[in-house]
Amino acid sequence: MKKNVGSADRLVRVLMAAVIAILYFTNVITGTLATVLLVLAGIFVATSLISFCPLYAIMGLSTCPVNKAAK
Repeated sequence: MKKNVGSADRLVRVLMAAVIAILYFTNVITGTLATVLLVLAGIFVATSLISFCPLYAIMGLSTCPVNKAAK
């Protein structure tokens, strides 16, 4: 897997996951919406940790400067 998620994108994903977690644990979001958003937050954290987003790969996008320089 080639990295396709840059540093700024990784930071945004982690911050969004943190906001979702805070909203969940303070009971601002509940029910099905909470479950869907928690799964999304987990995906954000996972893709941030491995620096690879399958959706970006399918769409041909990359926010990682390393791949842009290699082309």
